[in-house]
This record gives sequence, C-alpha cells and structure tokens, in this order.
Amino acid sequence: MKRKLTRALICTILLAGVAPEVWSQSSNPFNQRDDKYRLLGLKRARTAFEVARSEFDRQKDLYGRKLINQAEFDRARTIFADAEVNYQQSLLAVLFEQQYVSIVEAVKYHAEDGRRRVRLTLANLSGGSAEFKRLVDVEDDLFRSLQPDVVHNVYVSILNGDGAIISQPYEYKIDELRYGHPETVDFSLLQDLDAVTVYLIYSNGTERNFKVFLQKDISVNRVAIQSEQFSQEVPLGKLATFDLALELFSGQSDTYSLEVFNLPRQIARFFSGGNGVRLSQIKFTESTRTKTAALEVALPDRPSDEVMMDRPIVFYALAIPRAKRLKLGDVSSKIWTEEEIKALNVGYVRLELVPRGKGELLVRAPLLYHSIGADETVSMYMDLYNEGSHRIDNIAFEVELPLGWRKSIEPPSLRSLDIAEEKRVQLTFIPPDDVAEGKYDIRIRSTGISDNQPVNGEDKTVTVEIRAETSIIAASLVLALLLSVIGGIVVFAVRLSRR
Repeated sequence: MKRKLTRALICTILLAGVAPEVWSQSSNPFNQRDDKYRLLGLKRARTAFEVARSEFDRQKDLYGRKLINQAEFDRARTIFADAEVNYQQSLLAVLFEQQYVSIVEAVKYHAEDGRRRVRLTLANLSGGSAEFKRLVDVEDDLFRSLQPDVVHNVYVSILNGDGAIISQPYEYKIDELRYGHPETVDFSLLQDLDAVTVYLIYSNGTERNFKVFLQKDISVNRVAIQSEQFSQEVPLGKLATFDLALELFSGQSDTYSLEVFNLPRQIARFFSGGNGVRLSQIKFTESTRTKTAALEVALPDRPSDEVMMDRPIVFYALAIPRAKRLKLGDVSSKIWTEEEIKALNVGYVRLELVPRGKGELLVRAPLLYHSIGADETVSMYMDLYNEGSHRIDNIAFEVELPLGWRKSIEPPSLRSLDIAEEKRVQLTFIPPDDVAEGKYDIRIRSTGISDNQPVNGEDKTVTVEIRAETSIIAASLVLALLLSVIGGIVVFAVRLSRR
C-alpha cells in the first residue's frame, strides 16, 4: 500500500495542472470551500479515501470469488484511485500552505579586512508537523515520505531600498531547511546600510520580503572606523581633512578617546565634529550607534627629516575605550607597528599622507627705468628666489623686444632652483643703430616647472628712454647770440641811466 500511495503522489504532482472539471468527474467531486478551509478539506478527502478503500477491498474480494464482473470491479478501482488522488492532493495543498521560512537573526559585523558583512540565520517554522499529524491522523509512512518538516531550495538575497541586490554573493541557495535546524548564511555588503530587505524564494515559488534593521555584532566590542579618503596628497603649509565614519559594535555604551598614532610631531592634528567643534572623545548611546568625525592635519611650511617631500607618511586613527586609554600613557613616545595596534583590540583605520610642494618664483629687479643715448646699451640684473616648498626646474626666460633690438641673457636658463635658493641673471639690451629717440618697453617673463606643475614668475617691464643728440656748434651759436642780447641790454641800460 505504501508503494501505491507513493506512485499516486507522483501522479498527483504531474497532474497538478489539470483543470478542476476533470476531478469533478470522480465519485468525490471537488468542494469549493476546500480552498479556504484546507485542513477541513483534507479531513473530508481522507474520509472519502478510507470509504473508497474499504469498498474497493470488498469489491476485490467479490471479484476474486467471481461474484461480480470485470466492469464492476474496474469501476470500484477507478473510484478508489480518484479518492486516493483527491486525498493526496489535499494533503499536498495543506503541506505547502504550512511551509514558512523566517529570519531568526540578522547581524552586521566588521570583518578583519575592513568589509561590512551580514550573518543571516534562517529557520523553517513549518514545524506544525506534529500538531498537523495529530489533527488529521495521517499515517506515518505517507507523512514521512512527503517530508513536511523540510523546505527545499531556499534562495536568499539582500536588497537595498531601491530593490538592487547589495550582497556578495548575489544569491545564496540552501538545498534543504529542516524544522528545528536553522541555517546561517554569510554575505558581504556591497553597500553599507543599517536597514536592508531580505528577499526569499523557496519551495514551490513562495516569495517573501523582510525589511529588517541589522543588529550589531557586540562580541567584537570595538568601534569600527572607515575613511573613504584614506590616502591624500597635500602641499606643505596646507590642511588635509580625513572624513571618518565610526560605528559601534559593542554591547556597552562606553566613551571612546580619539587618538592618532605615528604622526610626526611637526604635523599638527585635531579631531572635529560635524559642526566644526574640536573633539577628543566620543560617546555612543543605545539609539545612536554610528557617528561621523573628521581628522584635520596641518602640514608645516618647510620639509624636515621627518616630513620629507614626496615620501608617504603612514599613521593610524584609533577609537580607544577611555579606561584602556588611561593605561596606555604617552602613546607618542614610540612608533607603533600595525601588529601592536591590532593587539590592543580597538578600532582603528590606516591612513596615508604624502607631503607635496610647489615652487613659487619671486623675481626681483632693482632698476626698471634706464635713460641712454642712441649708441649706448642697457645692462641690468634680476634676482630669482624660490619662496615655495618644492624645487623649481628648467627656468626659462621670454623677452618681448621692440623691433630691431637685441638681447643677451647670462645664463640663458636655470636648470634648477632649490627651496629658499636665490640666483642672479644678467641681462643686456642693445638698441638698433638707427633707433629713434623716445621711450621703449621691454617685457620679461620667467617660467619653470615644479613637481610637474607650471610655475610662473611675476612679469617685469623695463622702460628704456633714448635721449636726443645735441650739436656742439649749434649750442655755441645759441650761447653767443644769448650773450650778445644780454650785453646789448646792459649797454642800453647804462646809457639810459647817464641821461
């Protein structure tokens, strides 16, 4: 009988898509109320099945004694088969309706590699199997063959509020989820969220969505710190800001000290909150498990032995429980290795700072106005000084001369100019032979490269005045005429006074 029931069950599954009117042709027509009250429908189908089985056994005995013909026996067997299929169909409907998968636990934790992960624990809650079996008094062999305490093919994904999958792997499959044996699956979060949607598909296509707020793993007992801008290049004399996201993974609402390890003393540093207020400690509450802060680092104006140009400085930002911080004492007296920091069992983030600089070219020219004759030349000098924080290379000069003029620059270019270094350049400007009197402007530009960036000095404009030449003979004649006029005036005045 067990084999017959199993074969009939297989037939039921294969014929699940047959229209209801086919079943209505049997001796036990379909009752519309069975869809709403499936457990009662199952009891009715089981009663009809037992009656049909008893009748079939009786007809089988009569047929064996040749008291009924083949047609009557076949009709009794058909009625029994229909009742058996109806019964198993009702049984399957109740079993599938009773299947229920739920989330027991959803814990967010901080992995060693810095990633945020979620640990989901799923349970099969369709364990009304014992109560179900007691209510309908189903025989054990058939009940066990259907495995009502097992949910097959459970697919799990984690979605964000827009319905996009943010879990890695994107989908996890549990082949069998047994009653009383929860399964735990572990995902990596592609998007750091505190509230997610858990999407389940299981059994015969049942779908469920859970909007859950993730618990924090309090077993690690630390503050996880992350920074999106963990590595920055900052010019000397400037301020760098590292944004920090702090998330508490602890069962205690403790106060945490914010500290910086391995940053040279020449570099000023301080923590600030969202409103710009400086921080030294931070406290979490039961309702607030995440906070934001900023670490601001000010570089000196000049490089030194500890702050060297283009050399990365690796340091750490830590959140240390206040009691543990008091025991550490002076943390700036040594260089901490990452293994030593890990041994403290506190939250930290590794940061990197690369000091950069840029040269600033200062051009000094003490005399920018020259008055010369037409046959003379202009000779002057300029002093170039690097007042920036990086060496300047390949300093060249561009001179805009009036038409026909010539120039001489010594040296014609400077290969390099170190920080706070000064060099002198000699310039000579030669007017053409037929230069006319008047004023002429000469523009001088200086350019260079500092850390692969262009550097320009201040443009200088030199004004040259060409004086007119004066004739000696003409000047003598003018002077003689002037003297004669003066002499005539004096003689006339003397004669007039004698009269």
